[in-house]
Amino acid sequence: MDALGEIAVLLLGAGMLLAAFGYASVGHGGASAYLGVMALAGIAPAEMRPVALTLNILVSAIATFKFQRAGHFRWRLFWPFAAVSIPLAFLGGAITLPGQAYKALVGAVLLYAAWQLWRSGRGGDEMRALREPPIHWAMGIGAAMGLLAGLTGVGGGIFLSPLLLIFGWAGTKETSAVAAPFILVNSVAGLAAGLASGTAALPQHFWVLGMAVVIGGWLGAEYGSRRFANPLIRRVLGVVLALAGGKMVLV
Repeated sequence: MDALGEIAVLLLGAGMLLAAFGYASVGHGGASAYLGVMALAGIAPAEMRPVALTLNILVSAIATFKFQRAGHFRWRLFWPFAAVSIPLAFLGGAITLPGQAYKALVGAVLLYAAWQLWRSGRGGDEMRALREPPIHWAMGIGAAMGLLAGLTGVGGGIFLSPLLLIFGWAGTKETSAVAAPFILVNSVAGLAAGLASGTAALPQHFWVLGMAVVIGGWLGAEYGSRRFANPLIRRVLGVVLALAGGKMVLV
């Protein structure tokens, strides 16, 4: 990234600002979008992962604060998913990402979830009557998602959010409020794995990207936590998942 010109860095930052706004509005950090933008800009693969994870931490931290302050966070819903996901995200971050077949499979799952969420936007405030997830199921799912998060270099919210909604374990804003800290802790674990292996170095112009996603993330989380209607949030989330799934299938 240090070899990029100033104009290219500014354009990269502008794209990430928009991505941060869209992802933060649904409680996501945006790592998959950052990876896609950097791939299009020709950033070296060795730089992409630590940059995406660090930007993910910044945006998901903002989203965590905004959605919690708005009163949507539920500790009882969060901790069973996060407790096991954190060590497994660290483990996944230390493993080389599998091949294209795995990426295509995960992308197909995300596209299916995006389609379901888009359809649900025509309904009422929630997809179905809400109920608490069984703790053993939540911990098992959290373990799988943590490992997937570490392997793919994202925070795991793109896996967690559709399940919370589809199974009726959370409403739309509660889903965003739980997804944000879930992404935060898994991104920290994944970055820690990179630091432990000595592969998590940030480029010289990182501060430009950091400022861009902080601005976009703050505005997006503010709108998502307070101003967007629930069906709209669900459809935005569907678009986010479709974009993430498309990147995994095509890139």
